[in-house]
Formats: sequence, structure tokens, C-alpha cells
Amino acid sequence: MSTAFDDIKQGLQEAIAHAKGDARGVRVHRPRVVDVKAVRAKVGMTQEQFAARFGFSAATLRHWERVDRSPRGPALVLLNVIERNPQAVIEALE
Repeated sequence: MSTAFDDIKQGLQEAIAHAKGDARGVRVHRPRVVDVKAVRAKVGMTQEQFAARFGFSAATLRHWERVDRSPRGPALVLLNVIERNPQAVIEALE
């Protein structure tokens, strides 16, 4: 068979193994938990300003700050970046 088939087959087998919990050879990145209220205070914005600037709903931001809910996935990644370099995110979004 072609090498393309072998490459696709190997990739699928790795994906299946990972889905079953086998993490060998796979690097999983887990963003660290952030204190959303502290991040917002660091950038000196109101809840409404922060939500509008970074694309979150104000209601979601309130839940995160009250710790009723926790940011996950891409939102958590974005919050980690905002915490480390808010100006870079602001410039990227302009």
C-alpha cells in the first residue's frame, strides 16, 4: 500500500489509543487555573469593559468571578495569555 495510507492508518491508531486513555507519545497541555477577578483587576477594566474587549459575555464573566463556573478550553487559554501579556492580546484584537 502507499505510504500515505500507512501514515493515515498510524495517525488513526494513535488517535484511537489516545481516546482510550493511552497518553504515551502524546503531550497534553492543560492551562493552569486563573483567578479571573484578579486578571480583570490587573488590566484595570470593569466587568463590562473586560467582557467586551476580550469577547466574553458579561454574564459568563460574572459566573467565573463568583466561581459558580470555571473557564475551560479556549477561554481558559485566552485568560492565561491575558494574565501574562494583556497588551499583546489587546493589540492582536484591534
